[in-house]
Amino acid sequence: MTLLTRSPALAPLLARGALLSPFKHPHPDADFPRTPLVLPGVRVDLARLAAYERVCGFATGEDALPITYPHVLGFPLAMSLMSGRDFPLPLLGLVHTSIDITRHTALAATASYDLTVHLEGLAPHRRGTEAAVVTELRTGADVVWESRSTYLARHRTDGRTPAEVPVREWKPLPQVAEWRLGADVGRRYGAASGDRNPIHLYPLTARLFGFPRAIAHGMWTVARCLAVHGTPRAARVRAEFRAPVLLPGTVEYAADGGRFELRGGEKVHVAGSVQPPA
Repeated sequence: MTLLTRSPALAPLLARGALLSPFKHPHPDADFPRTPLVLPGVRVDLARLAAYERVCGFATGEDALPITYPHVLGFPLAMSLMSGRDFPLPLLGLVHTSIDITRHTALAATASYDLTVHLEGLAPHRRGTEAAVVTELRTGADVVWESRSTYLARHRTDGRTPAEVPVREWKPLPQVAEWRLGADVGRRYGAASGDRNPIHLYPLTARLFGFPRAIAHGMWTVARCLAVHGTPRAARVRAEFRAPVLLPGTVEYAADGGRFELRGGEKVHVAGSVQPPA
């Protein structure tokens, strides 16, 4: 366990990760850092929280954290791990593919929390190697919020892929709303969350990484959906990021029961669900 005294600044981590990326050799059997990072006594910046709530569509002024906000708190620690020399996947081009969140109770915005982030492991993927990052928020000894995110590094594979999981055919969800997204969504979310990855900011910087225009943050898309869908006090959220959302653009929010989607025409960008905790 490595105990931190403050949250690391994101800009130097992004720069370090970018500089080291060409020297990385991704492979599912590669070694990876196993020491958790722990940041005790975390308090929420209420002005930054309000900016996050506004850009994602959550209600503002309430003493409660949106279910996705602890990801923002833990992101600098995750970046500290993934931008290091001993992390085998290149930070440049790393794609957030899924997140699984469990909130065990309501989270007060004015409370103090202990934050822990660690790498769970690497796994083969049909398009490369996937890393799993686990984030936990505690009050005392109790875990009150936890998540597991997967990040994909694309590269040639040796043919080892996980066993195929049967795909369940779902009926299309009924459309609830249509959203027109401005070109500045990535910049606004980046300012509120601290995630200023260049693929989200401007067309020019996005084109450097193969995108025709800037793309929305995956965590913004799921947060925007959940702001409308709503979540109970204790809930488990699962979301898969299937296709990038180009900015500016128009998307459809669809939902039925515990399921939700963000889609553009027949293309599903995000597919998720809200369930009671296991």
